[in-house]
Amino acid sequence: MWKGDKMAAKNETWFERNCLSDDCAADLRLHGKLLLHVPSHLALGGVRNVSLNVTISNAGDDAYDTNIYFNFSRDVFYINYWQKEEKGISCGLVALDFLQCSVGFPFMRAKTKVWLLPVMLMCYYLLYGLFVNCLQLFSHCSANPEHRLLDNKLDLSIPLVHEVDTAITGLVTPTSFLYGNSIDASRFIQLEDMECNFQPLNFTFQVINNGPSRLPGSIVDIRIPNRLAGNGADMFHIMDTQVAGGQGNCTPHRNPQPCSISQDRESIFHTIFAFFTKSGRRVLDCDRPGRACLTISCTLGSQSKEEVVSIHVKLLLNTEILKRDSSSLIQFVTRGNVRVDGRAIEVPQGLSEDTSLVFEALHSQEPRGYVVGWIIAISLLVGILIFLLLAVLLWKMGFFRRRYREIIEAEKNRKDRADESWDWVEKNH
Repeated sequence: MWKGDKMAAKNETWFERNCLSDDCAADLRLHGKLLLHVPSHLALGGVRNVSLNVTISNAGDDAYDTNIYFNFSRDVFYINYWQKEEKGISCGLVALDFLQCSVGFPFMRAKTKVWLLPVMLMCYYLLYGLFVNCLQLFSHCSANPEHRLLDNKLDLSIPLVHEVDTAITGLVTPTSFLYGNSIDASRFIQLEDMECNFQPLNFTFQVINNGPSRLPGSIVDIRIPNRLAGNGADMFHIMDTQVAGGQGNCTPHRNPQPCSISQDRESIFHTIFAFFTKSGRRVLDCDRPGRACLTISCTLGSQSKEEVVSIHVKLLLNTEILKRDSSSLIQFVTRGNVRVDGRAIEVPQGLSEDTSLVFEALHSQEPRGYVVGWIIAISLLVGILIFLLLAVLLWKMGFFRRRYREIIEAEKNRKDRADESWDWVEKNH
């Protein structure tokens, strides 16, 4: 030690460390799964208990002061957690929607895995969506660095299914109408450059959501019997389809030849035959196999509880096709069905999702004037033919071949003999 110099002592201590990397960085990884109790989905407006299985693993060096944070949604409530064995895990609510769990205090060893079994939650849903985020998990290592942070956060969601009770009703106007050759054409509608007479029909279907939650969307199928025979002409021509309030849209349909039957003129004999053979009732129902039907599909938007959505369909029925049928009454059975999309389920044993509408076409049973004339002419012709036939038969039987001269002479001789016998009697007196 020299005068004016200061004495200094320097000591350096090296602690032994057990690190796999140069900076002793941890590598925490989160894995989690939500386990729903029966049923496998959550219905809106319902309460369900949910189990959360969480696994945290450390693929790096020792992690000091490791914590897991659970951030719940506002409709999820924390109940409790259970641990099979004491593994240095403690949890506590920081707030109603925030749970903090300390894992492996004071540190979590490298290459280890810890199971947190399970965290019990209660979910109460009033939201409207296919999936709802139930909670968010993220780990935090504060005492030493961690380079890979992408796998430290985990978002868990619960499938959300809307529980609804849909019903469909319908109305058709008119419910019946007359058709035939004697019906005034002014009662029907004629399209431009077409000779066919069309009967207008109006359908109104109402889709009702009776709850208990919002209906996110639905599809309505309307089926109308469109042909008398499988290979016949289409009878209906759709004029307009509308969903009230713009709450949906329907598939467009177009009949390129709504009056194709009018160009096919039938003979007078066929008309007369069809008139005399019209009898009975015929039912056209789309539920019967082999029936050709016109299908209108309408996609509807969301409906709140007890909300009603109306569908209006305007169409024309070609009455010229009906005249060719031998039935005096034709019944059309139109069916409507509502289907909910994949985000909703129907309440078991709820209201019916099907409806049927019936309207009737009645034949007037009165032929046209020229048909009456032809019937009279044909009847007279048939009568004359029968008379001539009878005359020919009588002539063949000899009815017109009697010997009138012999009969007259015999009658004269008889009178002469009578006169002679009378003169003889007078002489004897």
